[in-house]
Amino acid sequence: MAKELNEDSGFNVSVKTLIAIGFAMATIIGMWFALQADIAEAKELPVAPPPDVTRMEFDMKDQMIRQTIITTQEDVSEIKESIEKIEDKLFNR
Repeated sequence: MAKELNEDSGFNVSVKTLIAIGFAMATIIGMWFALQADIAEAKELPVAPPPDVTRMEFDMKDQMIRQTIITTQEDVSEIKESIEKIEDKLFNR
């Protein structure tokens, strides 16, 4: 029951299928050329991109973070003192 493929064999292809194959090929070829253009553009770019953050901005953010940490440490110390006072009142009654 298996059909034999030889030089005289043929197959039918609809116009829709031919259009779909052509569209797929055009899409793949277009993507290939776009990729090649992107690669060429990337080769022309400098090795490291310029930084988006200036030194002054970095220093200001660093100072703000350090100040926040110090403030948080002070808050934790105050909370510890409050807890100690509460424990003294609870256990010394």
